[in-house]
Amino acid sequence: MEKRPRSFYVLATFFTLFMLFLYGPTITIAILSFQGPSGGLTFPMRGTSLNWFRELFLQQAVGDIWGSFRRSLVLGLMVMVTTVVISVMAGLAFRRHFPGSTVLFYLVIGSLVIPSILVSMGIGLLFDRTGLGNHWSTSAFGAHLTWTLPFGILIMFAVFNRFNPAYEEAARDQGASTWQVFAHVVLPLIAPALVGVALFGFTLSYDEIARTILASGSRNTLPLEIWGMTTNVTSPVLYALGTLTTIFSLSLVGLVILSVTIMQRRRARNGSDAGSGIV
Repeated sequence: MEKRPRSFYVLATFFTLFMLFLYGPTITIAILSFQGPSGGLTFPMRGTSLNWFRELFLQQAVGDIWGSFRRSLVLGLMVMVTTVVISVMAGLAFRRHFPGSTVLFYLVIGSLVIPSILVSMGIGLLFDRTGLGNHWSTSAFGAHLTWTLPFGILIMFAVFNRFNPAYEEAARDQGASTWQVFAHVVLPLIAPALVGVALFGFTLSYDEIARTILASGSRNTLPLEIWGMTTNVTSPVLYALGTLTTIFSLSLVGLVILSVTIMQRRRARNGSDAGSGIV
């Protein structure tokens, strides 16, 4: 058996420490959320129970937890759908060079380097001065798009840069219309990337604070509600909420990975069936 070099163990140790640093706080919060009824926010734990998870569902729970969760969920879905649609349209548009395309590209990506709090402040002032008022479904929606669209567009640019136009030409040779080419050729091929763009759009919106705080109006989203609770909640109910939201996020990521895996296996199976049919 070949002996591993010393660098392997050094890098493995570094990676292990990095993973502990990355997930240690989340694991700590998850453990403390199972404190007993008399437990506090720190170690040592005073028994174990599900008491603080039960407190989340009581009417006297501190804050508008479930209302803010619904708002974050709806806002995340709105941002997700909009990000996917605009990213695909932008990816298709930039396949052909047009006057000003380079400037437009850098303008879109430029929002990533602007401090998020300034974006939130600017959009909040814009909606306020125009009389539209700040609301989580309008001004905060726009603020979130300045964060999600650049990522979605970059992903679609990478996808279409590797896209083989021969598939589209073959479909047109068979008499397919422009819409049929897109719906039956392009869309199935880029579907895994669309799932990734959707995941980016939803999770970035669902977790966003800086671009929401000055543009959401009087109603909090879930991240803002949790941030506000840190100043007035002194029980592990805050940790229980964090644990549930983490489970929700990880479940969403797992569902996306499962969906992409199923699509890839189905496409591979269809390709092999088509190949066997040709033979």
